[in-house]
Amino acid sequence: MCAMISTRTVTINAAFLQEIKDVHQLLWVTLDSLRQLCDTPVAAPSYLRQLTSLLADLRDQLALHFSLEEAYGYFDDPVDVAPHVSQRAETLRNQHQELYLCVCDLVDCCEQAYDGRQFAIAASLAERYRDFHKRLVVHEEAESELIQEAYANDLGVGD
Repeated sequence: MCAMISTRTVTINAAFLQEIKDVHQLLWVTLDSLRQLCDTPVAAPSYLRQLTSLLADLRDQLALHFSLEEAYGYFDDPVDVAPHVSQRAETLRNQHQELYLCVCDLVDCCEQAYDGRQFAIAASLAERYRDFHKRLVVHEEAESELIQEAYANDLGVGD
């Protein structure tokens, strides 16, 4: 009796792959712009408007980034993935909502801050953004490590 070996083939649409890369690059440009803004002293009256605008851009970009990761960036068939890798992937996927809601809260706070206390509020929001940024970077690094580990295990390099 012959054993049937099943192989899976993945096809990638080049235009879609380019869009994912563009979204990712734009996200990191926005994150860098926010970091630069938050690292400068709050002095100009336009500071809060800039912060609000950049955070709103970040919110929209994260929504797209996370949805693309969830649709195309995680494992489709957990049966084929080692349990510890699958559990870590699920933990990281669950962090998306928390991170997204955090940036939404920052945008809401910015939009409500136009009441004369702009400088104090802007400084506080800049500090909250720096904390958010650290969490997002740790999250993205953990995703990259997971992908590298799964890739290495799939190819048998880790044996």
